[in-house]
Amino acid sequence: MKQPAVYILSNKKYGTLYIGVTSTLVKRIWQHKNNSIEGFSSKYQLHNLVYYEIYTDMYTAISREKQLKKWKRSWKIQLIEKENINWNDLYPTLL
Repeated sequence: MKQPAVYILSNKKYGTLYIGVTSTLVKRIWQHKNNSIEGFSSKYQLHNLVYYEIYTDMYTAISREKQLKKWKRSWKIQLIEKENINWNDLYPTLL
């Protein structure tokens, strides 16, 4: 089932961050975890889903992704820690 989402990946607490958007969150995170697609996330081993937001339409999700990418790093960290203080991998909660 397609469900637009914005997500943030990291390799460790306070590590490198990656912000993405997808219509199939479980599948996309699986791809990141298994390095199925070459790029930034595979290069830096960004396998931990530390934050996500679900949307009803892709237009809103893409707008939010663009907004988050412009944020200061400290704002992104505050956003993550508001919901996930220990930076746990949230992927298992999706399954």
